[in-house]
Amino acid sequence: MGPPQRKNRTGMVIGIVAASLVVLGVLGFGASLLAGATGGFPEATHRLTVPKTLLDGKYQLDQDLSATAGQEALKGTYDSKIRDPKPAVGQYTATSPKGTGALVISGMYGRFKDPASARRKMLEGAEDAEGAKVAVPARDITPLGSDITVSCQVLSVQQGGAEGSLPICAWADGNTGASVGFVTPETTQQKPNSVDLAAFAEATLKVRAEARQPIG
Repeated sequence: MGPPQRKNRTGMVIGIVAASLVVLGVLGFGASLLAGATGGFPEATHRLTVPKTLLDGKYQLDQDLSATAGQEALKGTYDSKIRDPKPAVGQYTATSPKGTGALVISGMYGRFKDPASARRKMLEGAEDAEGAKVAVPARDITPLGSDITVSCQVLSVQQGGAEGSLPICAWADGNTGASVGFVTPETTQQKPNSVDLAAFAEATLKVRAEARQPIG
């Protein structure tokens, strides 16, 4: 029973770290998004939601922080390249025989210019979180069969004597954008270079499909 309990405890600790990245992720997105973009604003056709579950029900919503931490993070982050921004921030948990997992989505919706340049900028805030450092730099991944590119990186995080790997991926389009942090019993035990970022890129697109909804 000893090892499973340690894995569970590690997952919870890393989950706390992931939650601390929520506000930083929004700040990184809102403050530096789309610098130097030109052209018009796209039509607002989609919004970003915080569903009760994600990834086919695997993750259950623990906290919807959109109206609290998310809204607070947007204060003072005006950017002339963003119109009508609204935060969408949520923390999710999952349990399995292998341990406890967590998922954090931190983003916003509105009307954005040049979303391709925004993906990596959404990851910058997380890099400044206490106890976190970039272990695998961000790279762009376009999952097979998709026309959406995702940027993913791996952070090495330390908290309360525990250390683990935290993969974070981000997408952005004309209306929505978010960074998604994943905590699993497996990744908390893995070396950063062993994390399968392609798999998390695919999971991020599934999160996008479940959280991005048409307006009206």
